[in-house]
Amino acid sequence: MTSRAAILALVICMIALSLAYPLREYLAQRARIAELREEKAQTEQAVDELRERREHLKDPAYIEREARTRLHYQYPDERAYVVVSDEDQQDAAADAGSGEPWFTRLWQSVLEADSPKQEPEIPEAEPTG
Repeated sequence: MTSRAAILALVICMIALSLAYPLREYLAQRARIAELREEKAQTEQAVDELRERREHLKDPAYIEREARTRLHYQYPDERAYVVVSDEDQQDAAADAGSGEPWFTRLWQSVLEADSPKQEPEIPEAEPTG
C-alpha cells in the first residue's frame, strides 16, 4: 500500500466520520417529525370529536333522549317500567345477603390488602448423605 492510498483512505474515513453524526441527527429528527405529525393528527381527530359532541349537547332533543335513557327521567304524567331479569335479582340478592353496606366491605378489603398473609414456613433443606 502506497502512501497516497493510505492518505486517501484516511481522508475518506475522516469524511465518513464527520458525516456520521449529522446524518444520525437528521434521521432522528425526521423520525421525531413523523411522530409529531401523527400526534397532531390524533389531536385534531379528538378535537373534531369534541366539537361534534358539543353540537350534540346543544340540541335539546339529544339532552332529553340522554336523560331518559341514562338517568331514567320521565315527565310527571308518564309512567315508567323497569324490566328486571333473573340475573339482576340474583345480583341484588347476593349484595343484600352480606348485610353490610358497600363502603364497609370496601374498607375491609383495604385493610386485608394492607396486612400481609402469613405464609407457611419452608423447612430448610438438609444435606443428603
